[in-house]
Amino acid sequence: MAGPLQGIRVVEFSQIIAGPISGVLLSDLGADIVKIEPPWGDPWRGGSSPINATESKGFIAVNRGKRSVCLDLGSEEGQSIVHKLVSEADVVTVNNRADVLDALKIDYDTLRKIKPDLIYSEITAFGREGPYAGNPGYDLLMQGLTGVMAAEGIMDGYRSGDHIMNEGVPRYLTVMPMVDYATGYSVVQSVCAALFHRERTGQGQKIETSLFANALTIQGLSLTQVENAPSPAFDFVQGELPLLREAGLTYQEIDAIYRERRPIPFGAFIYYRSYQTADQVITLGCLSEPLRKKAADCLGVHDIRFDEGYDATSEESVKFAIDLAHQVEEMIKEKSSEEWLKIFHAAGVPAAPLLYVEEMIDHPQSVATGMIMEQQHPVGGRVRYSSPLSKWSETKPEPVRISPARGEHTREILSEAGYTDNEIEAFHERGSAKTG
Repeated sequence: MAGPLQGIRVVEFSQIIAGPISGVLLSDLGADIVKIEPPWGDPWRGGSSPINATESKGFIAVNRGKRSVCLDLGSEEGQSIVHKLVSEADVVTVNNRADVLDALKIDYDTLRKIKPDLIYSEITAFGREGPYAGNPGYDLLMQGLTGVMAAEGIMDGYRSGDHIMNEGVPRYLTVMPMVDYATGYSVVQSVCAALFHRERTGQGQKIETSLFANALTIQGLSLTQVENAPSPAFDFVQGELPLLREAGLTYQEIDAIYRERRPIPFGAFIYYRSYQTADQVITLGCLSEPLRKKAADCLGVHDIRFDEGYDATSEESVKFAIDLAHQVEEMIKEKSSEEWLKIFHAAGVPAAPLLYVEEMIDHPQSVATGMIMEQQHPVGGRVRYSSPLSKWSETKPEPVRISPARGEHTREILSEAGYTDNEIEAFHERGSAKTG
C-alpha cells in the first residue's frame, strides 16, 4: 500500500533544517519530494557532523525520502527547467528571503502563473511585516529573542577540554533545534489543509509561516496572559525591567530578579520533577490530583494540601511545600531508581528513568514500537534514526529512501519531465544542471 499523500509531488527549494524537515514528514506520508539544490548543494551537506565535503549526519537526518536535482537558478536555462518541474508539481516549499526568491524567479507570483492551483509554502525568519521583516534568522536567534534561553536559565557554559566557554550567559537548547522542528511540523499541517481545500475547490494558495511565529506558539503556556490571573513576571517585564536595563544592571543581575518574580510553583513541585535516587535519576510526572495522591501514598507522606477545606495558596502551604520537597528529596535517595520505579509503576504513578537520547536507539520501548528505522547510506554506512511518526491501518506508506547524494536524481527527474538524454547532457555541459 502507498501513503495517504501518494501522487502528490512537492518541489522543495528549502535548505538547512526547518524547510527540509517538512519535506521528510511529507515524504513519510507518501509524497514525492523533489529537492532542488544549487550546483554546490544544500549548505547543510557540510553542516552538523560532516562525513565528507558533501555529506553530513545533519543532512542525512533531515533529508531522507527525497530525490535531489542540482540546478543553477541564476541562469535563465536553470529557471526554465525549474518552471517546467513546478508546472507538474502540487506543492512548492521555500525558506529564502523575498529578494532571493524574486531574483531566482521562484516567488509565488511567478510560479502561480505557471501552476494556478499550486500550494506555495513559505518560511521566513520573522514574517513579512514588522521591524524585523527581511532580517535573516535561525533557531538560535529565535530561542534567544522569544525567551526560550532566558526561561531555561542554564548559564554554566560549555566545557571544551580544560576550558569553559560562555559561562554566565544562557545556553541554547542543544539537543534539538526546537523552533526549526516546530516550524517544519506546522508547514506539514498547513500544506495538508491546503491540499484538502484544493481538493474541494480547485483553488491553490500561498501559505506563510515563520520561525518567530512558531517560537511563540510552542511557548503558549508561558506566553499567555490572563487579566484575572496575575503574573508577577509579566508585571516585572512591563514595569521594572526597562528601568533596570536603563540603570545598567548586568544580565545576570536582572535574571536573578526575574527568577524571583517567576518562581516554580511549589504546589506541584514534588510531584512533577526529577529526583536523585541512590544510584541514578528518575522523573516523576503527576499533573492531576488523583495521581499526586497516589504518589504521596507511594512516598508515605501526608500532604496537608489535600485535606478538605485546606487553602493551598496560604503562607503555611508554601512553607509546607518547601519543607516537604526537602523531605522527599532525602527519602528518594534511600532507594535505587529500579526500586522506586517498581513502587511507582505498581501504583499506576507516571515515572521514568532519566536517560540520554543516544540510549533511545536500542531502548526496548523504541524497538517494540518500531520507532527506530535502519538504512544503508553509500557514504555514511549504517544509519539508524527515528521512523515515521504515524502508523496507518489502510494507507501505510512504503519505506522511504535514504537521503540523496548531491544531484543524484537530476537525470531521472529531468527525463520524467520530458527532456531527452541529449538535452540533459547539454544542460550539464552548460552548467545549468548538475547530473552528479
